[in-house]
Amino acid sequence: MVTAVQHATAFSGRQPPARLAFVPRMLWGMLLCLSLVLADGAGLGPEVMAWVEHKYGASARKKVSDWQALIARYQGRDERQMLKLVNDFFNEVPYYSDERLWNKEDYWATPVEMLSIDGADCEDYSIAKYFTLREMGVPEDKLRITYVKSLELNQAHMVLAYYPSPGAEPLVLDNLTDRIKAASQRRDLKPVYSFNGDGLWLAKSRGRGERVGTPERISLWRELRHKMAKEGKQ
Repeated sequence: MVTAVQHATAFSGRQPPARLAFVPRMLWGMLLCLSLVLADGAGLGPEVMAWVEHKYGASARKKVSDWQALIARYQGRDERQMLKLVNDFFNEVPYYSDERLWNKEDYWATPVEMLSIDGADCEDYSIAKYFTLREMGVPEDKLRITYVKSLELNQAHMVLAYYPSPGAEPLVLDNLTDRIKAASQRRDLKPVYSFNGDGLWLAKSRGRGERVGTPERISLWRELRHKMAKEGKQ
């Protein structure tokens, strides 16, 4: 497995290696597709909920319904409160590897898939938290899905970073702990790169990093777009 440190070294030359390039491309597909599913704060319609129950069962529908209720109830509230609620909600989902869940080395599940199968890996937690907080009204520029190296686990990991204001130290939402801590308190994590719906950044220490990409450079997102669009049209 290519480590997060190797990713960072290769990416610093502006031309990402194949695997690093593939990850943001997948993410952009999800960004564009979820805009169809969660457009205008409308949430998931009854047809989608019926599809979830038909495909995954009644317990899956209950989990997805609870997620939608969380968004509706706390949308637009105090951001720190929303961070805590969303972090706790998704951290209750059990952790499993992609190989066990999907029989694939790397698979990024949609929030609906994650909740329906009641299982996730670190990417799924971070992505679900990101999209949920966006739907609840947290601005794009305050959120970054962040690839890090977990120094304790000695492996690549993903978290969600929340920036209270421009230039502020981010808070870290992590599936490994329910405690939301400032980045300076997470010395066990080494940032590598981060991204959101507006761009891609190479990490610089614990700051906001150097912007190295825009949506225009991302193109291979069709598979996830198709998957999310299909979910939204069931």
